[in-house]
Amino acid sequence: MATKKIELVAEPRAPHFVGDGFRVHNFIPSGFRLDMERMSPFIMLDYNSKYRFAPSEIPRGVGVHPHRGFETVTIAYKGKVAHHDSAGGGGIIGEGDVQWMTAASGVLHKEYHEEEFSKTGGEFQMVQLWVNLPAKDKMSQPKYQAIENSQMGRYELPDNAGFIEVIAGNYKDVKGPASTFTPVHMQNAKLNKGGKATFSFPAHYNTALLVIEGSIKVNDDKTVPTDHFVLFENEGEEFTIEALENAVVLVLSGEPINEPIFPHGPFVMNTREEIIQAIEDFNNGKFGYLED
Repeated sequence: MATKKIELVAEPRAPHFVGDGFRVHNFIPSGFRLDMERMSPFIMLDYNSKYRFAPSEIPRGVGVHPHRGFETVTIAYKGKVAHHDSAGGGGIIGEGDVQWMTAASGVLHKEYHEEEFSKTGGEFQMVQLWVNLPAKDKMSQPKYQAIENSQMGRYELPDNAGFIEVIAGNYKDVKGPASTFTPVHMQNAKLNKGGKATFSFPAHYNTALLVIEGSIKVNDDKTVPTDHFVLFENEGEEFTIEALENAVVLVLSGEPINEPIFPHGPFVMNTREEIIQAIEDFNNGKFGYLED
């Protein structure tokens, strides 16, 4: 198989707060050529790198807000988050877990630090992704997938190299539990120092890495430090990562949805007219009700 080469390595931009509970570096969409079209189906990636929150009696977070036209995926590495939405989805996302909310035709939701975590404070580290939906599914019913770490696929690498956690898609013959509307691979490579893993995805898939912990070497060539983002070219299929120290790497690869993208705030549709309709529906209460 031909090697999939690196197109760019992006360092974390200056962080900003989303609400008062998420201190994030934005990678998608951004000025690194990582726009929505280039990264489809991944149309937003906010990374809350490791950050210590002080104890608080009032949980920090983001109040009630709407979404339509895509899915939100939150991956917890440190800390805990409570989620509720107007379609009845909700619960606690703990360390190692994932919440996968399909907003589709429209929901209201809110995300806060889980109550006990908020009271004690501590290290907090999360990734939130927006995964686009194709036009035919944008107005489908909202749904919610709570994926506990124990439910994820797990592939043990040889020679004590570590293991691959599979959230969505597959790694070799191990499948992930998340259901997706288009082909999406989402995995955590948890590698011991010196451990290597090889990945293979179709050349035309948009493929990227985010180094969550440690540092890695890609294709026996390029060293990538913690909190940096790697975008691969859309040529070749196979690449390797090697842990220069114990490392955790989020691996993303998905088939692009080759349709127009028309974003406006919390709505991502295909046309301006659909955005106007989304705003009208929201203002008319068609996204349901959720107490703040």
